[in-house]
Amino acid sequence: MRAKPEYRDRPDTQVAVLDALADRPEDGMTVFELRSRVDADIDHLEDALAELKADTLIEVTRDGERTVFSPRSGVVGEHEPTDEESLVDVIRRRFSL
Repeated sequence: MRAKPEYRDRPDTQVAVLDALADRPEDGMTVFELRSRVDADIDHLEDALAELKADTLIEVTRDGERTVFSPRSGVVGEHEPTDEESLVDVIRRRFSL
């Protein structure tokens, strides 16, 4: 799964975080798990998480000693390329080429 198209016009790190969280919507992910999935340094990752939380696109919960990030309902959706959209178009859109 991926973040819905209406949330894909955000900065790359935020989109990468939403896509990573979309893979585990019920369980969520810790910052360490996100760091392993998102190609960004810790400062950019923290900034992205803060922005997503401020925009109420993610939920933050404490699970014992762990902080877990989860996507809010309605943020995650299926994305399947249309017949008119080729793999090259998907890559171009994803990397803003």
